[in-house]
Amino acid sequence: MITLLGTALASEGTEFVYRGESDACEGCPYRKQCLTLEEGVRYTVTDVRDGGQTLDCAVHDDGVRAVEVEPASITAAVPSKGAYAGSKGKLAGPCPHVDCPGHEYCVPKGAEMDAEYKIDEIVGDPPQDYCALDRELTLVEFAPSEGD
Repeated sequence: MITLLGTALASEGTEFVYRGESDACEGCPYRKQCLTLEEGVRYTVTDVRDGGQTLDCAVHDDGVRAVEVEPASITAAVPSKGAYAGSKGKLAGPCPHVDCPGHEYCVPKGAEMDAEYKIDEIVGDPPQDYCALDRELTLVEFAPSEGD
């Protein structure tokens, strides 16, 4: 998929969660090229278009560039029971322990708490020695979003 992305983010391998249209997008001549992604989905930049010009943007101070993106997988911590490659999994629920080394996996960017995701693979144990909420967790890789 080709879209426009802020030049600060426009490098191969950058991951981001598309948050949708901003109020500043109204009236922009590039809206049809820019607002092509699915809101709430995590994407990876796979290519930056060579020779593309930087276009002015009311949202991104340094303008936008044409890039190719694809939905990205999400590494997440899920309840261990029933977690295996090919199954569906959900996040265990909110976690207030933001200083925990596993917090970014328990509340990963681009994943919703109540949504089910296909588990592509089992990664292993989460980085924390124990869960402060006494949850038995396994680190998995959710398959990239397939969109609507």
